[in-house]
Amino acid sequence: MPLSRRAFLATSAAITLHSSLAYSADKKKKLVMIAGTPSHGPGDHEFNAGVRLLEKCLKGYPGLETVVFLNGYPKDDSALDTADAILCFADGGGNHPLVREKRLERIGKLMAKGVGLMCAHYGVEVPKDLGGPEFKDWIGGYYEHMYSCNPMWAPEFKEFPKHPIANGVKPFSVKDEWYFNMRFRDGMKGITPILSAKPADTVRDGPYVYPQGPYKHIQDAKGQPETMMWALERENGGRGAGFTGGHHHRNWKDDNYRKVVLNALVWLCKLDVPKDGVKSEVTEEDMRANLDPKGKK
Repeated sequence: MPLSRRAFLATSAAITLHSSLAYSADKKKKLVMIAGTPSHGPGDHEFNAGVRLLEKCLKGYPGLETVVFLNGYPKDDSALDTADAILCFADGGGNHPLVREKRLERIGKLMAKGVGLMCAHYGVEVPKDLGGPEFKDWIGGYYEHMYSCNPMWAPEFKEFPKHPIANGVKPFSVKDEWYFNMRFRDGMKGITPILSAKPADTVRDGPYVYPQGPYKHIQDAKGQPETMMWALERENGGRGAGFTGGHHHRNWKDDNYRKVVLNALVWLCKLDVPKDGVKSEVTEEDMRANLDPKGKK
């Protein structure tokens, strides 16, 4: 017996809904990772090798696909149009890849759509009048020259918030150029500190990497905890994160240091982070892979 018009429409709607759900289930979240151009000596600021290592650790993660751009901002950035989240691990300041060539407008349109953004190490620094306001909106804060500081030290990360990025992360300590005293949003609105520790007085007293300091406002805050990694829930539903470590490439060998960043990248894409965190293993061969040709260390 032929289907009635009502039955036909109902059947068609059911097929359409089923196809739509199947498509949604199969469609992966896209994480675009931008590695900066080489800088510093061998083993430091290894942006290309660091991003390739993170890519390896995330390979096969359920529901996630990664796109990697090496050696700076891509000439063809059309992949950003379909990105769910972006990682920028690069040199910052006035040459920041997301600031140069009027890219703040380009990235701003993506942020308005709810695309996630994480910046790491030098990538959290932008000029206060060119990127500062935007970074507070997009990732929650930024490194401000002569307000923030950049000593080499080994924070003791002992306690973590109840947040997906902290899933499975155990206490750890590694020596790195951990920036602190970020220029955060007023009242830390929407921000959750992830990695926090109290710098020793000797750390606050300097020297810092550049300028050497010390700065009186940093010294006056002795005894106060500082945040070296944070997560942001934006008002439009987008997510942001900042990670001030990442100077020494060798630190990626530390399981907890690596895990907290991998967790953040998954969370940034609005995928579920396992209760024990993102598991990964790296070998010494992995650590030596893709290093920029800077000579011997």
